[in-house]
Amino acid sequence: MTTLALGPSWLDPNHLLNTFGIWGLLLVVFAESGLLIGFFLPGDSLLFTCGLLITAGTLDFPLWAAIALICLAAVLGDQAGYLFGKKVGPSLFNRPDSRLFKQENVVKAHEFFEKYGPKSLVLARFVPIVRTFTPIIAGVSGMKYRSFITFNVIGGVLWGAGVTLLGSWLGNIEFVHKNIELILILIVLVSVVPIAIEFLRARGKAKKAAAAAPEPQAPAQGQRGRHAKR
Repeated sequence: MTTLALGPSWLDPNHLLNTFGIWGLLLVVFAESGLLIGFFLPGDSLLFTCGLLITAGTLDFPLWAAIALICLAAVLGDQAGYLFGKKVGPSLFNRPDSRLFKQENVVKAHEFFEKYGPKSLVLARFVPIVRTFTPIIAGVSGMKYRSFITFNVIGGVLWGAGVTLLGSWLGNIEFVHKNIELILILIVLVSVVPIAIEFLRARGKAKKAAAAAPEPQAPAQGQRGRHAKR
C-alpha cells in the first residue's frame, strides 16, 4: 500500500485494520483513551477508516457492532486512565521524562482539565494526545466518580460513534468510494498534522525558554580576589 511509504506502519490505519482487524482497532482505542503509552496511536484516523472500509465492503464487519464495541473500548479506556490517576496521584507530576512519557503532556492535559472542568472529558476526545492524559488527570484531581462516568460515556459515544459514522457516510460518496487509497493517504497526513504541530510548538517553547533564561554572572573582580586570598 502506498500509505505505508508515508511513515511507520502504525501510522497507516489501513495497514493496521488489514493486519489486526477490528480487534486490533479496539485495543488501540482502549490504549489511546487512557493508557500512558497510547498517546501516539492514530485513534481518529482508525475510526474514520473503519467506517469508510465497512461501507466500501473492504472490511467485513457490521457497522452497528463496530460502533458499539468502539464506544465500549473508549469508555473502558478512560475508566482505566481514571483509576490509574487516582492510584498514582500527584506523583505523576514528578515522574521523570522518558521516550514514551513527557511531563509536558501531563501539564497540557492538566491545564485543559482546569480550563474546561468535567466537560473536558468530552472535548478532549477530539484532541490528540490530550485525550490520553485527561482521564488520568481527572483521577489525580479526585473528580467525583459519578460525574466522571457520566462525561466519560458521553464523550466516548460522541467520539467513537461520530468519527466512525463520518467515515461511513463519506464511504457512500462515489468519488470517495472510487479513490479509497487517495482518501487513506489524506487521512494519514491529517493524523500526522497534530503530532507535527505539537512537536514544533514544543521546540518553539524550548527555544524561548533557553533564550529567556538568565546567563550565570561571573563573580566581580574584588570577589575573585578575596576568594583567591582564602
